[in-house]
Amino acid sequence: MILKNDIEHAFQAQQVNLQLNAKLIEREFLARFKTTGKHIEVISGIRRSGKSTLMKQIIQRKYKQTAYFNFEDARVFGFEVNDFTKLDEVIGQGIDAYFFDEIQNVTSWEVFVRQLHDRNEKVYITGSNATLLSKELGTKLTGRHIRHELFPFSYQEFLNYKQLEKNANAFGQFLLKGGFPEYLDTENPEVLQNMLKDIVLRDIAIRYSIRNTASLMDITLYLLSNIGKEFSYNKIRKNFHIGSANTVSDYLSWLADAYLFFFLPKFSWSARSIATNPRKVYAIDNGLVNANTLSFREDRGRLLENAVFMHLRQQKNSLFYFREQHECDFVVFENKQCKWLIQVCEELNKDNLHREIEGLKEAMAFFKITEGFILTQNQNDTLLLDGLKIHILPVYEFVTSSISNVSND
Repeated sequence: MILKNDIEHAFQAQQVNLQLNAKLIEREFLARFKTTGKHIEVISGIRRSGKSTLMKQIIQRKYKQTAYFNFEDARVFGFEVNDFTKLDEVIGQGIDAYFFDEIQNVTSWEVFVRQLHDRNEKVYITGSNATLLSKELGTKLTGRHIRHELFPFSYQEFLNYKQLEKNANAFGQFLLKGGFPEYLDTENPEVLQNMLKDIVLRDIAIRYSIRNTASLMDITLYLLSNIGKEFSYNKIRKNFHIGSANTVSDYLSWLADAYLFFFLPKFSWSARSIATNPRKVYAIDNGLVNANTLSFREDRGRLLENAVFMHLRQQKNSLFYFREQHECDFVVFENKQCKWLIQVCEELNKDNLHREIEGLKEAMAFFKITEGFILTQNQNDTLLLDGLKIHILPVYEFVTSSISNVSND
């Protein structure tokens, strides 16, 4: 419980901070964002990806009279569901839209948001835990909300922020630094190291009452060091002496809910096979990987692969990897049909040419597709093989081209 006077002081202080920093770039999200009547707009994403800034950009672009409240403000620590009545009184009348930041920190927050919706108010909320938001939205606000996701800067946003031209050198910087705005300002790795600790120890360990925090952090660092590789619950259980595979499954699910990791399934027409086959792990951001591991400075191939995965993931495509006799890195489905087949390697040369082509050709034959892609650090070519066309492109050209920016919105 918090005194109304304290809520009012925090609210007024936060309104002052709504003014945007002149250096901030407009997010690509805004170019495709359209408000949906009185639906509740839900924006989720990893911590420090810019959700608060995005809210401020929406406020400045679309509304005159707004109410903004950030529930991570230390001045309102301990905010409870009963305090929403006081907040409502502090905000007052004549509001065009309500903006609530990190609202999942308040138990039963959906009760107040439902009340606002029933009053025909426009509400925006953000949160950094996908499942917590989904649970409350699914039980109390079904049919009343629209979901959106926000990620760290894309390569194009990185270019805009750093005022760089699109080329191989700029992409090399992006490949190592990633897209977290706060880190790009200072390039101090402690920013990303502390962020990882906050997510793992505060957002996951404390929230889910995990006592063995050392093992949770060890597993997190293990996954960061193995992006692009297959994993199994049992292998992780044995390596880190965890009691059961179910516990490992819970840990990985919570890490995914916090947007730290994504797990890519092996393609199969069978839902059961998809559920039981090994998955590959990818991370939210290459900068976060580099700041918290020692294994990637010389392994740009997996960093490239991670960058391509995150680009495809942001387009809301259904993604798989393919393997029978050979392997293809990414199978991209759109509207339940295979759209693209993609291989990723740092450099295509005589030592890996056969492996990369055979994996792609096998997937092309399986899905009956005549064009495929091999994405590299900085090569441009086209191969014509037995009626098949294989485009060889630099990753930085692919992720900024119209061909790869197809969304299911």
